[in-house]
Amino acid sequence: MSHLLTNPEFSSADCAEASASRIVPKTPAVVVGADADGLGIARSLGVAGVSVILVDVNARRPGMHSRSVRPYVVDALSGAVLVEGLLALRAHLDSKPALYLTSDAQVRTISEHRKRMEGAFYHRLPSHRSVCALLHKAGFQREAERHGFPVPRAISVRDERDLTELDKIRFPAVIKPGNKDLFFSGKVRRAWRVASREEADSICRAILPQARDLLVQEWVEGQESDIYFCLQYRGEGGVTVRSFTGRKLRCWPPQTGSTASCTVAPAADAELERQTTAFFDKTQFTGMCSMEFKRDCRNGKFFMIEPTVGRTDWQEEVATLNGVNIPLAAYCYELGQAIPAVRNPRNPVTWMYPPSYLRSVLAKGSFGGTQLEVRRMKTPCWSFDDPIPFVYFMREWFRKLPSRSRWRELIREQRWRINRASTATTEGSIRNPTSLTHAALRTASDPPSAKKA
Repeated sequence: MSHLLTNPEFSSADCAEASASRIVPKTPAVVVGADADGLGIARSLGVAGVSVILVDVNARRPGMHSRSVRPYVVDALSGAVLVEGLLALRAHLDSKPALYLTSDAQVRTISEHRKRMEGAFYHRLPSHRSVCALLHKAGFQREAERHGFPVPRAISVRDERDLTELDKIRFPAVIKPGNKDLFFSGKVRRAWRVASREEADSICRAILPQARDLLVQEWVEGQESDIYFCLQYRGEGGVTVRSFTGRKLRCWPPQTGSTASCTVAPAADAELERQTTAFFDKTQFTGMCSMEFKRDCRNGKFFMIEPTVGRTDWQEEVATLNGVNIPLAAYCYELGQAIPAVRNPRNPVTWMYPPSYLRSVLAKGSFGGTQLEVRRMKTPCWSFDDPIPFVYFMREWFRKLPSRSRWRELIREQRWRINRASTATTEGSIRNPTSLTHAALRTASDPPSAKKA
């Protein structure tokens, strides 16, 4: 195993607990991506006085206007151009900074160019082979099955001949692109829920010309609040520096989309931290990571759905809001500083992303959430002592408001729920799969900014 941009002289045994307010950092942090997740990371580091440089291609992105950051514009957020931009930034800094990534494309880029980046930043990754395997849905499926972890049965579909394998799984199921880049490039949706083998066959045939890399996975029965996650930072030798377990309350699109709201999940912490740690131990993964689970509402069993590796999660800030500051813990660990203590809040906090949350509310016809949603809510888009980014978030949201694809998506979800209630069909059924597929191919389901599951 190789480690990218690490501090090999620091041992986990040196990790004494400390208060964030007592840290006097001199080393800056570089965060790539100025959306809600990048801004949440910047604020998580800023509470300890860390100087944060926020990198994006657009100086008008919301996070670039935060008082917590210094903005830096590059020409691309992935590929060799991003590497050139980061190295140019490094040449202007007096000390080696910590690096935080917010997308799979960035992780793949840094892993591919690790020789050029070595020594320039503090950033921890395992071998490139491990990174590639876990970034791919079929690769993760193989790793989980090989080591005996609980995952829904699934098959890979790369051409029409693979469709004969559909007989090996039970329905309903979900169809996903094997590589998230297919989704972010706008070629396909994030996921399709299908009720039968015939429906899966029809949708796969329709989208294979655009995406010859699909995973068809058995559906785990449950609500959005049955989706859990465990966020971690893993240091030298796989030591767990910090870990946080949470649960989603809402997603957009429902069930299969990015997190719209989430909170802490203490009741599931012991089991999910154990499973997450065991998986990343077996795959020898180090660095920033997380695992998403879904609890089967019929028997209470947790299934691993997918990992996030090499980067922070879309909702990473929920851990900070609930007393577990993972970005700051990673910073302190790599720089050999004392790691801030965990601080359990008296009243748990719910993290919420407004556009996705409101669309979820509209699609369901009411707030209709669990009692967990009455907890204190905080959004990365608004802060009383840092209000300017909110103006730019509003600007982006209003600009996207006329989007036909977003209204079609909202109407489709409302119709699906009405049809499901009136016909008592299996959850995940789609009334007209062919027309839905063709509409889905024209646009991605999620807002381009919602990069994490």
